[in-house]
Amino acid sequence: MLKTKMTEMFGINHPIMLAGMNWITEPKLVAAVCNAGGLGILAVARYNPKETRACIRQIREMTDRPFGINQILIGPGAKENIAVAIEEKVPVINYSLGKPWFINDVHAYGGKVVGTIAIARHAARAVELGCDAIVVTGHEAAAHGAAATSMVLIPIVASMVNVPIIAAGGFYDGRGLAAALALGAHGISMGTRFMLVKESPVHDNFKRLCLEATEQDTLYDNVFDGMDGRVLKTKAAVKMTRRGFPVIEAFKGALLVKKLLNLSYGKFIASAFAMMTAEEGHPLWVLARQAVGNMRHLKAIQEGDTEEGILFAGQCCGGISDVPTVQEVVDRVVAEAEETIAKLQGLKI
Repeated sequence: MLKTKMTEMFGINHPIMLAGMNWITEPKLVAAVCNAGGLGILAVARYNPKETRACIRQIREMTDRPFGINQILIGPGAKENIAVAIEEKVPVINYSLGKPWFINDVHAYGGKVVGTIAIARHAARAVELGCDAIVVTGHEAAAHGAAATSMVLIPIVASMVNVPIIAAGGFYDGRGLAAALALGAHGISMGTRFMLVKESPVHDNFKRLCLEATEQDTLYDNVFDGMDGRVLKTKAAVKMTRRGFPVIEAFKGALLVKKLLNLSYGKFIASAFAMMTAEEGHPLWVLARQAVGNMRHLKAIQEGDTEEGILFAGQCCGGISDVPTVQEVVDRVVAEAEETIAKLQGLKI
């Protein structure tokens, strides 16, 4: 059994974390990862506060293991969802894109705060603010990595901070876990690998496309949701890279987001303004792209629409060939990591 600073800090058996993914890391999948000995993360940006509370309580009915929530801080409903998580004393609060105002409140009940970053200087800043651990996201990752790859970024961050580092971007097996530990991380976060398990709600059509994909079959662009991000290469994704600004689709997507989060028009407009004026804020066209991305993401995950849907997926699709259970994935990754480390220890120097 691999014991690291990550397992010690969070009270888990294995240094493996489920990446927070909207519409995918729902209570069933979160609890399955926790029960398998990893750290399950519930993505709550798509929920309103009432739904967030219900999901947190649902997870607690399915597991007694530590878990966390993930929230993008510049999105609508962020403060309300974080407040709910604090009220519910969720063990781990994982955030991205924003300044965490809630660290002292989380520490007050013994919880941990984990910042997700893709640029080294942001890692140092997160630790200065009081984060207990850092998720370091490399370019290989699904969705929003930056320009630096995991191979480069992890050692740089490891030389800058003393908190546990969780490596994300390109990790899907035990060899990757062993490599992450060698680079200076204390565990890994897996998104794409956990999308392709039996407990995942991703539609079978897109699970099949991921299994058929090679490491070359992803696209990296800012057209998918307004920020640089990686998706599975599909007809819809290719089409999006070749077209202009989708005005009508953006309007429809914005109305969908408003409906899903149960926002009044005033609250919706205020949230959009807050996102534009935040420290990591984005112009209005980015917010419109996000609305389109959300709508197409749902088409992929829930409807399996291979003509119009897009799915955020990492380059590691090329290395994944089956759809096992969460328990099988975790057991396999840990066993392979231990075997890999043993082989390296046996090398003659």
